Amino acid sequence: MIVTTTLTAGRAGRPVGELLREWRDRRRISQLDLAISADISTRHLSFVETGRSKPSREMVLRLGEHLEVPLRERNQLLLAAGYAPAYAETGLAAPELEAVRKAVRQLMAGHEPYPAAVVDRWWNLVDANASISLMTDLVSPALMTPPVNVLRVTLHPDGMAPHVLNLGEWRAHLLGRLRRQVIQTADPMLTELLEELLTYPCADPVPEVEVPGPGDIFVPLKLRHEDAELTFFSTVSTFGTPLDVTVAELVIESFFPADADTAEYLRAYAARGVE
Repeated sequence: MIVTTTLTAGRAGRPVGELLREWRDRRRISQLDLAISADISTRHLSFVETGRSKPSREMVLRLGEHLEVPLRERNQLLLAAGYAPAYAETGLAAPELEAVRKAVRQLMAGHEPYPAAVVDRWWNLVDANASISLMTDLVSPALMTPPVNVLRVTLHPDGMAPHVLNLGEWRAHLLGRLRRQVIQTADPMLTELLEELLTYPCADPVPEVEVPGPGDIFVPLKLRHEDAELTFFSTVSTFGTPLDVTVAELVIESFFPADADTAEYLRAYAARGVE
């Protein structure tokens, strides 16, 4: 079943040509470059953007692909052009996504005793393995009321923030990721989230640009847990060939120990949970 969200309905009233031009401007691609990559004439593209020509369904999908428009927004383009959405938005609990759920849980279970979490497009927590409790037990219960937003949990003064030893650096990293996502998706909910996070206090210096220091190879998360100082790096995984909006927007973030002491602490912490 295809679900039309409030965001989709809100944009469907705008002409498809206006939306396409907005995405082209957002991607900083000229009409000529887009026309060449999509194998259409510049004149035809100009007519589509100005509303003088109605694009076919295939043309909308082709332009959306070459503009790297997310699947959710490609459905909006189709609706604006008078066509039905092409990409389903299936609930994660639906039988059709059983293989996806199994794959995600297998990845997270295999990552134990290291923390891993799954988030949706808006950074809401979808699932996590048992080791994520090492981070969430530092957080006020009020922030753990569903839907749990992991960026809010991380940067809120009642969340993980007081326990993050390099808060300025980690905050800059997370906000940079969110800004890039706002640019990529033009999602107003993500814009609101960014504006909210920017109001949170941060006593540490916040770098404007992520500039590596001598020997740095990634931005670490340095976390105080009980009497230990832990250091992590993370990897981000997505599905490679999604054709469903829900699947396309799932992100698995896996945290790894950056040193032997952190690895040993995580093994001991997991053992405590089993006892």
